[in-house]
Amino acid sequence: MTAATKPHQWRFFRSGGFDQVAIETAGDLLHLHELDPKLWTVLNCPTTGLEFDDRTLALMDGDGDGQIRVPEILSAVRWSCQRLTDASVMFAEPGLTLAAIADQDAEGAGIKHAAELVLRYSEKTAEQSLQVADVLDSTRLFSSDHFNGDGVIMPELTSDETLKQVLLQIVETQGGVADRSGGLGVTQDTLNAFFSQAEAVVSWHAAFAAEQNQLCPLADSTADAVAAFEAVQAKVDDYFVRCQLAAFDNRATDNLNPAPAVYEVLANRVVAGADQDIAALPLSVIAAERPLDLTLGINPAWAAAITSLKEKVLTPLLGADYEVLTVADWQQVSSKLAAWRSWQAAKPATALHALELAYLQQLLASDTKARLEALIQDDLAASTFADNLLALEKLLRYQRDLVTLLRNFVSLSDFYQGEHKAIFQAGTLYLDQRSCELVMQVADQGRHATMAPFSGCYLVYCSCMRQGEAPINIVAALTGGDVDELMVAGRNGIFYDRKGRDWRATVTKVVAQPVSIRQAFWSPYKRVAAFIEGQIQKFAASRDKDIETQTTSGVADAAAAPATAPSSFDIAKFAGIFAAFGLALGALGTALAAIVAGLFSLSWWQVPLVLLGVMLLISTPSMLLAYLTLRRRNIGPLLDANGWAVNARAKINVPFGASLTGLAHLPKGAKRSLKDPFAEKKRPWGQYLIILIVCIIAAWYGYQHGLS
Repeated sequence: MTAATKPHQWRFFRSGGFDQVAIETAGDLLHLHELDPKLWTVLNCPTTGLEFDDRTLALMDGDGDGQIRVPEILSAVRWSCQRLTDASVMFAEPGLTLAAIADQDAEGAGIKHAAELVLRYSEKTAEQSLQVADVLDSTRLFSSDHFNGDGVIMPELTSDETLKQVLLQIVETQGGVADRSGGLGVTQDTLNAFFSQAEAVVSWHAAFAAEQNQLCPLADSTADAVAAFEAVQAKVDDYFVRCQLAAFDNRATDNLNPAPAVYEVLANRVVAGADQDIAALPLSVIAAERPLDLTLGINPAWAAAITSLKEKVLTPLLGADYEVLTVADWQQVSSKLAAWRSWQAAKPATALHALELAYLQQLLASDTKARLEALIQDDLAASTFADNLLALEKLLRYQRDLVTLLRNFVSLSDFYQGEHKAIFQAGTLYLDQRSCELVMQVADQGRHATMAPFSGCYLVYCSCMRQGEAPINIVAALTGGDVDELMVAGRNGIFYDRKGRDWRATVTKVVAQPVSIRQAFWSPYKRVAAFIEGQIQKFAASRDKDIETQTTSGVADAAAAPATAPSSFDIAKFAGIFAAFGLALGALGTALAAIVAGLFSLSWWQVPLVLLGVMLLISTPSMLLAYLTLRRRNIGPLLDANGWAVNARAKINVPFGASLTGLAHLPKGAKRSLKDPFAEKKRPWGQYLIILIVCIIAAWYGYQHGLS
């Protein structure tokens, strides 16, 4: 077999009860696609709830389903190796130099050119390394004074003062579009809108110049005349229509004029000429085919407007001293002013009317629009920089983060080797004089709690709160020390996340599992003691309640019933009770005597062995169950419950579990005072025990010599 066809030599390490591949060299990355997926520790992981860069995961998640799978990992590794001159750079410190970027194809050349521009904009030399932060400052990279590919041009892009002025006017009249630099600029759409409106304004003024005689029957006074006409047009039209209705049917005349009750309302208050109630009345008295007298009988609220109509419109158009307006004359006046009114109605709705007409005409006649369009095209041509910048960001992120992900995906070396925390470890929980390192975020506690117990770990679910932050839920595995019965919902602790921030943690749920063989050895005795204590408390409580009830009822009966002679003492009844107690004590004494006799029949060195055997007989089942549980303890179900697909039985044995849970220890060299002024008074149980042992030995010795 030649060197060219020699297969890659993989290196494995055993941890967690299974073999894991070591990702250490460039060759490992180049040949990762050859590794059997059955040897991968993880087959997919979620993109949320991890101590990992979200943007990197988003770039890697090609289909956007929120999961990172084996093909996406392989694609990221393959692309990264292709874009680098040496894949070993992936294991170096974060950052890339220009020399590290391969430019053998068009994509690589584009990325390298983008890197050169970023170095220039960042004021770095070619020998310095680019970091992820260098490609995130859009204000510097997409500055307004150079093209950035977004199709938005800013005044800073040109040195021509005329173009700058026009760009500012476009932004002012059309509204600016956000540029990548953060400012407001002009796009092709806003440019087209500006010049289209300018053409409309110029055309509108041109129409006036072409038909000025027809549009202005009163020359320069036409605008004022039209304003006076439109101020009363609706009211005059209303008057003539009412008169025509009265001519149509005389019975309508009274209804078309105001009812007397209307004036009764006005009679009891101060009336002004501009009163709205008066203005709502007809312009004049309604009668069949009656012309409008402009001097007499005009509604006071409209008198000034009618006078203005007479002076500015009727007299100039119909003749001097015009005092009576007929329907025909009114229609004639309306016809003469119609052309002006139509031209005004066609006035373009644009802010460009604020600009001088001559300026707009000059602007349309020049090549300003074409020059601005050229700037936009030049900016769009630079769009490849933006695309290449995105690829450069992707490469920088992969160089910084991809190997870390591989060491938490292809293997779990970060978790088992302890140099770095795994990406699923959310922080450290301090609770009950211990620190828990195996802590994970939990999105759905209910779903997680159905799967997590299969891990065999003692689990504590907590709700964590911090001011100014959204609450989070975590689960911590207690893998060392002893756990007492006080580990219940409601207890409080402190959780430190990976950023070093402290959260107030409150226990919400506990999944109890054995933590150690030592705890399992004593658990039967603790359960028996707890049971006896509980029964004693129940008995005492019930007796206390009975006494209270009997006392209360006795007092009530004594107060209600007449005095009676005291009952005589029933000696037979109490003799039976004493006999029962005697039998019970006799049975216990017989049993104890049999046990003591059995012990006395043994040699002195056999007695402690028998006692030890009895204790083992009691504790062995609990210890065996704990051993079996600890033996199958693994992290897989915890990760699976969070959306991972773990491909191995990643065990947490007793030594490794002890490293994941820190217990409280006094510092080395610390001084300790055993004097406690508030300690409970000690009883001489030790002396009693020694005396008891001496008595037993003496009795055994006498028993043995008596037999001999």
